[in-house]
Amino acid sequence: MVVIIAGLMLAANFWTDYKWFSSVGYTSVFLTELWTRVLLFAVAGLVMAVIVGASIYFAYRSRPGIRPMSLEQQGLDRYRQSIDPHRKLFFWIAVGALALLAGVAASGDWRAYLQFTNSTDFGVNDPEFGMDVAFFAFTYPFLRILLGYLYAAVILAFIAAVIVHYLYGGVRLQNDTGQRATPAARVHLSVLLGLFVLLRAGSYWLDRYGLVFSERGYTFGASYTDVNAVKTALMILTVISVICALLFFANIYFKNTMVPMASLGLLVLSAVLVGVAYPEIVQRFQVNPNEQRLESPYIERNIEHTRDAYDIADAEVEAYDATTELSAQDLVEESQGTKVRLADPSVVSQTFQQMQQVRGFYQFPEVLEVDRYPDAEGNLIDTIVAVRELDGPPDDQDNWLNRHLIYTHGYGMVAAAGSEIDAEGRPVFTEYNIPPRGELSEVAGEYQPRIYYGREGAEYVIVQAEEEYDYPLDSEENAADVPTLDDAVEPEVSPAPDEARAPGDAQSAEPTNEDPPAEGGDGTEGTDESAEEDPGGSQAYNRYDGSGGVQLSNFFDRILYAIKYQEPNILLNSAITSDSRILYERDPLDRVERVAPYLTVDSRPYPAVVDGKVVWIVDAYTTSDGYPYANRIDFTQAVTDTFTDGSAQQVGALPGNEVNYIRNSVKATVDAYDGTVTLYAWDEEDPVLQTWMDSFPGTVTNRDEMSEELIDHVRYPDDLFKVQREIMREYHVTDAAAYYGGQDFWAVPNDPTGGTEAPEPPYRQTIQYPGAEEASFSLTSTFVPRGRENLAAFMAVDSDPHSDDYGQLKLLELPRSTVIFGPGQVQNAFDADADVREVLLPLEQSNAEVTRGNLLTLPFAGGLLYVEPLYVQAGGGGSASFPLLQQVMVGFGEEVAIGSNLPDALSNLFEGAEGTPEETPEEAPEENEAGAGDGGADQDLTDALNEAVSAWEEAQESNDEANDRLREALEAIEEQMND
Repeated sequence: MVVIIAGLMLAANFWTDYKWFSSVGYTSVFLTELWTRVLLFAVAGLVMAVIVGASIYFAYRSRPGIRPMSLEQQGLDRYRQSIDPHRKLFFWIAVGALALLAGVAASGDWRAYLQFTNSTDFGVNDPEFGMDVAFFAFTYPFLRILLGYLYAAVILAFIAAVIVHYLYGGVRLQNDTGQRATPAARVHLSVLLGLFVLLRAGSYWLDRYGLVFSERGYTFGASYTDVNAVKTALMILTVISVICALLFFANIYFKNTMVPMASLGLLVLSAVLVGVAYPEIVQRFQVNPNEQRLESPYIERNIEHTRDAYDIADAEVEAYDATTELSAQDLVEESQGTKVRLADPSVVSQTFQQMQQVRGFYQFPEVLEVDRYPDAEGNLIDTIVAVRELDGPPDDQDNWLNRHLIYTHGYGMVAAAGSEIDAEGRPVFTEYNIPPRGELSEVAGEYQPRIYYGREGAEYVIVQAEEEYDYPLDSEENAADVPTLDDAVEPEVSPAPDEARAPGDAQSAEPTNEDPPAEGGDGTEGTDESAEEDPGGSQAYNRYDGSGGVQLSNFFDRILYAIKYQEPNILLNSAITSDSRILYERDPLDRVERVAPYLTVDSRPYPAVVDGKVVWIVDAYTTSDGYPYANRIDFTQAVTDTFTDGSAQQVGALPGNEVNYIRNSVKATVDAYDGTVTLYAWDEEDPVLQTWMDSFPGTVTNRDEMSEELIDHVRYPDDLFKVQREIMREYHVTDAAAYYGGQDFWAVPNDPTGGTEAPEPPYRQTIQYPGAEEASFSLTSTFVPRGRENLAAFMAVDSDPHSDDYGQLKLLELPRSTVIFGPGQVQNAFDADADVREVLLPLEQSNAEVTRGNLLTLPFAGGLLYVEPLYVQAGGGGSASFPLLQQVMVGFGEEVAIGSNLPDALSNLFEGAEGTPEETPEEAPEENEAGAGDGGADQDLTDALNEAVSAWEEAQESNDEANDRLREALEAIEEQMND
């Protein structure tokens, strides 16, 4: 019964898998993998059966006709009498079991076989053997696997031969004549030992090429000892092994034990002396005392190949003498047009949840994504995006029917401007509510808002059966007042410190403590809890009309899926008809991994509105661990940070596996409505991708097939950047001597705002890179010296797909003579600053919850500026409250400040500086002559500054007239300063 049930489950899973691949148009992937597995299973099983079966057969046929009388043989007679009548059955069971195990193991190596048979050259030769990298990446691993299976077959054949010979008297432990084995047994076992030693010779020969993956030396790859001792030793051992194998074969004629024993002794002795002792002597007495000098050429190889393998060889490194001082006038000039993404995707998720959840069964991810969309004027702005996914039915109505047939899909895109907030500190939305509306849809056009494929929801849903819950009709009536771009406040930097908004002003903290409760009321309105109690109220229904999923065209299909999911309701529900479709494998990452099992997917898929529909964009990588000399790293460890530590977001790629080559070779899209998966060859020159495209022809679409609207939303992937960041810690050093010393190695700083020791995540923001003509959408990170906390370098990569510099890594390396605060030091400075504490202390002593947002680092005015938003959330508000951006902290050089917004904080940062640029000695006499006696110019400037301060205070109340006054006052200041 157990076998029958297991067989039914296996058959159901196999057939439903085939139907799934057929539904997404990737049947060729399923069949290619299937037939490759079958081929390897058959060949490996057959080879194992032939070798072991032949050994058992010859051992039985060469059994002695007459066995000597001994207690040993008398005891074995009982076993022979029991086995002989069923020896054929035992034979086939033993051979069949070994063949089955070998076939199953071999079928798991289908990837290595396809890479071997479809190998594409890299066009790069390794420096030791002069062979193309493709040999080490594709051919060498398969040869090692092949050699391993032959080893196993010969060893098992030898063991089986010994057992049969012993059972039938060919090998004896007790013998008065001293002959413990018959001549036939000696010949048989000698041949098997000869084959084993011959395979060992092949292994020694192949091990020579494996030296490029050696870990003996100072760096990964062949070291001085490997090249000058081990390589020679392996050649000697190869020759000795061939000689020993010939001696074993010669024993067919000698038929004694002396020759094989001598051969075996020679083999073991040479392996110890030549293979172990000789390289160890060279390493200990020649290399260790002179390691830096002798290893330098091999360190250079490691550096060069590692930088090539991780695609960081062309990184632009610039010495950046960052300034730590800035005048107020420079501040005004540098701040013009500067936009900083203050909205933290990991914090504003709660705001999205409260203001745009609409019903309690909708869900947003804990960490939102950053994309770019044009505003009404066509200017691209950093945008926080998410889709409103359906988590499941209300808790009190969570049954099979509701979960799988009625609550089937999410609804709508939600987006907010990354650098804008309203007067209350809320993000301003560019797409909101149900049905979705906002500036995003006005610019991008109407789109299909229903989300049937996403990262939340039931494992499977069945559509075109019951009426599906679509959205609440009263969502607009019950929705909170949603801030839009029209509500955004746009303060400007004043030319001198704003005394009215200085951190010492107690009034700046008190309103902050009162705001969150008021906003909490809005959040309660935005989340209609009554929907969970009465989902049968005013709501719209929908019937799916897409082509996604597998059609349940007959009762047999329903039986298959009832078995697959162990759910009898699939058979019993009368609403399911031949037109119904079952949608499963709904996570976009799972879908891409299934149709392209050779790819590693990025852990951060993100939604985008493209060509009238919502699609998930998934970055995918081709990886290898066979690039010679390139340092290997653990992929999972490299991409782990505060966003991927297992709580905020799980890493879904290569758990525990090491890689030493990676390319973002594929951009994949998954249609959120019908689940269509499209793979685009982003890096068409990647030899690993070309190998897989030859293995699975027709599955990857050319890059030029991507629409312009899709390319608009392509970005540089997170996980690739984090892997490159991990490698760049050491491999920014290109000099072998400096690398050996290791004094210039860096470290990725811990996230000072995360409360853990996890590395700081890279941040997406639009920055003005030094020397660039315009700001660019980038992915950024920082480095600190190993063992220290000051800043060592700033790293960025251009993430604009339309830029010629897309994917260009850039490094600003800071001088070692100048100490620039690192993220941890800046955070400590924030916490220790008296003005900052004066603002935060009342909040922390109250019941308000203060959340520190992402600590951004960006080039600014010839230096580096730190910006950290502070969110305040009403304590005791429960799930109805959410964070409001109330303060912004900034740091430049060794100075830090806080303000109610970014311009305010920047003004306060230079509170001790002069309000006007410093006078040069040449200009001072002229000014003294012009203003001597009356000081009229100074008084006019003072009056203009006072007017600006007064206008600024009124502007905080979002008064249009005050904004006009402020603009006029700033113009007056500029005129006075120009005079």
